[in-house]
Amino acid sequence: MRLGVAAALVDGALLPGDVTLEDGIVTGLGLERRASAAGIATPGFVDLQVNGFAGVDLQTADAAGFDAVGEALLRSGTTAYLPTFVTAPEAQLTAALRSLPGRAAGARILGAHLEGPFIAETRLGAHDRAGRRDPDTALLGRLLDAGPVRRMTLAPELPGAAVLIAALRARGVAVSCGHSEASSAAAQEAFDAGARSVTHLFNAMPKQGGLAAAALARADVAVQVIVDGRHVAPDLVRRAWRSAAGRFALISDAVAAAGMGNGEFRLGSAHIHARDGVVRRADGVLAGSTLTLRDAVVNLCALGVSPAQALSAATAVPARLAGVPELGRLVVGEPADVVVLDDRLEVVRVLPASASPIANE
Repeated sequence: MRLGVAAALVDGALLPGDVTLEDGIVTGLGLERRASAAGIATPGFVDLQVNGFAGVDLQTADAAGFDAVGEALLRSGTTAYLPTFVTAPEAQLTAALRSLPGRAAGARILGAHLEGPFIAETRLGAHDRAGRRDPDTALLGRLLDAGPVRRMTLAPELPGAAVLIAALRARGVAVSCGHSEASSAAAQEAFDAGARSVTHLFNAMPKQGGLAAAALARADVAVQVIVDGRHVAPDLVRRAWRSAAGRFALISDAVAAAGMGNGEFRLGSAHIHARDGVVRRADGVLAGSTLTLRDAVVNLCALGVSPAQALSAATAVPARLAGVPELGRLVVGEPADVVVLDDRLEVVRVLPASASPIANE
């Protein structure tokens, strides 16, 4: 099957030419283009932080809810994601983890991202204060036993955080730092111990110095950024890109309001409201976003980043951080997980690996 595209994202660059697929495998790249060829074939987007979508809060979702979220994400071009559970009491977190389906309709579930509960009390953001805990290896063990945790966000300055990082690494769980007051020295210690990314850079942390500055200075640490024009000022996004291109991952931090317009929703235990694309708690605190990764790519391009680089920040970089580098790339002879974009980077067609293709009207 020919896709009829003008170029494909291959190894971080746009390779001119068409793409062919056969039985779910990439069989050709850079092929001679037809006169009508247009658009770009890119690997499916990989989102490391999805709290909800399409009216569904994943923290309390049932199987039908995960199906609805997966199908909506797939239509937006996201073919794989980490359901993200925010800080909550242990019983709620373990229930959420036990409810995580191994397989659902739409976008592929890669495992859970626990954002908390071991975060700084002064940097809770929209998280539940009642669920916050200091590092506790017994509690960590119970959480990891409850479901397939792939990533955890913690505050590295908390007493005992280094022990948690070691325990997480021993269980094969990636460690990201966030919701933190960490000094540069504390951040460097966490990175030396094996933490390899920062969750929503510049949000729920000091914007100058500390964790953010330490991460941008480390070539072995990735940064995850919400590029929606609201969470991070454009100049800060540009600064992060200049420092961390190639290890800059776009994330949505999407909540149930995504794709739904204005209204009232939930994020864990919090009541949140969406107005004109901005989601807040009643006290005005930002509470996730209505962003899709496709929109994040467009927003990053508007700041001067090339389409190839912006698309890589939504595909190859997060796939590597998620531990699934076979996603996020197009390689002849490898499974096809492909999104076709038009010349405005609108999603035209989605051909996810091992699933039925979806075409947008």
